[in-house]
Amino acid sequence: MNLGSYLTRTATFTPDATALVSGTDRWTYRQLEDDTNRLAAALIARGCTPGTPVATLATNRGELVVAEMAICKAGALRVPISARLAAAEVEHVLLDASVKVVFTGGAHLELVRKIVDAHSLDCLVVDLDNSAPGADGTVAYDALVAEGSTDPVAVDVDEDAPAVLNFTSGSTGTLKAAVQTVGNRLANMRKLAMNPYGSLSAEAVYLAPGPITHASGMVILGCFFRGAAVVVLPAFEVEAYLDTLERERVTHTFVVPVMLNLVLASPTLPDRDLSALQSITVGGAPVSPARLREAVEAFGPVVNQGYGQGETTSAITFLSSEDVVRGIESDPELLLSCGRPVYDTEVIVVDDDHNPLPAGQIGEIVARGPDCVREYFHAPEATAETFRDGWVHTGDLGRIREDGFVFIVDRKKDMIISGGYNVYCSEVEAALYEHPAVSEACVVGVPSEKWGETVKAYVTLAADATATEEDLRDFCRARLSGVKVPRIIEFADALPLNRNGKVDRRALRERDWAGTERKVG
Repeated sequence: MNLGSYLTRTATFTPDATALVSGTDRWTYRQLEDDTNRLAAALIARGCTPGTPVATLATNRGELVVAEMAICKAGALRVPISARLAAAEVEHVLLDASVKVVFTGGAHLELVRKIVDAHSLDCLVVDLDNSAPGADGTVAYDALVAEGSTDPVAVDVDEDAPAVLNFTSGSTGTLKAAVQTVGNRLANMRKLAMNPYGSLSAEAVYLAPGPITHASGMVILGCFFRGAAVVVLPAFEVEAYLDTLERERVTHTFVVPVMLNLVLASPTLPDRDLSALQSITVGGAPVSPARLREAVEAFGPVVNQGYGQGETTSAITFLSSEDVVRGIESDPELLLSCGRPVYDTEVIVVDDDHNPLPAGQIGEIVARGPDCVREYFHAPEATAETFRDGWVHTGDLGRIREDGFVFIVDRKKDMIISGGYNVYCSEVEAALYEHPAVSEACVVGVPSEKWGETVKAYVTLAADATATEEDLRDFCRARLSGVKVPRIIEFADALPLNRNGKVDRRALRERDWAGTERKVG
């Protein structure tokens, strides 16, 4: 089987329909099919066999979508790299995944070339900007596409074959990748097409305002399966987002809570014609009931919410637009829920011994289904901890109401979700401990009106040492991507300890979350 074959099928059925829009560039389904066939054939001719790791590192652009589908058609292993990662993190991904091809551009091109040269990697660098190749091993994107033919390409791969390495921050302070198989991605596509709470149609226009390497891009294959149009923004900017919603008559879009907050604050929002909008899905982090009410007032009864992880490939629960309206009108507790299990996914709550708990009791949320991952890449210990007996342990604590609605109440893992991005506390602490002035450090997530949560560090300094907040932030910026740098640093003479003599992270966190409805932002 081949995931790219669904694009080929749609291009056969509706060749002239709009498939992809990126700025002033537009592709019909026939044009997208031709470009992806050419690129897939070129990759194969250059040695890409099934399972060959091929990375993408760039901000949103149409060529990334072409590359994604070409990688599928070639049967290669896609390695999407967040454009927000720090240089050391990009280096780790390229080395850990043994990447053989990288599609990149802009400021990332020089970084990738440095990494490839420094390690003498056998890796082809594809320049998405088509500038003059700077060194051997670099090829312009257009030149690579021109090497292939438009003959259909669909390398047969097994459903259990790895399709995507979804790298995310690890609890040990190291990036690790959830191995999403072809079958996982196929299940995600089915879920998008058959979700009983509302599915995509051929007439849909989906706008991806966030990085398509991550949550915003998870819908793309489902759109192509149904013959819908995909619109990508190079970066999220409020007025450009609203302009695009209007101009392209967008029907479906996905935002993280921080994006929603910014859109709702736009002074131009009341004057926009958003009558085509049928669904605005909020995900990536919990959203407050007040924001859901505001969103429904602004957009109408089209606001919904999804909950999932890279380890589950797609949303495992869904709070439908009807659920949100019911929460506003008659059942306010619903606005604190992340919804009910979606389609063929099972979700339960268990105790520390993995015993299912009855309705109302708090335990860890676990999930299983055909879109749930079974392992991490090169991380057997983390695999054993997260994937047990066919269940994905989410690391989130929650409860399930009698009628099936799931409520997240706290986070079991030491993880922060800031603006939709995962930040593991130990990762930030490891960077702080490298500073010679730091004696002890404890990182927690604290409430943020804008980001949902933001990173706060409690720090004690070594005897006779000095450092300012900005000193430590500058130090972290050189080692971590921006979202992981502590926005708040509080110095203390000593940090509280638990009965085992360890820094009591929960006690520090509770100081900032006391009185809130739930302990996640």
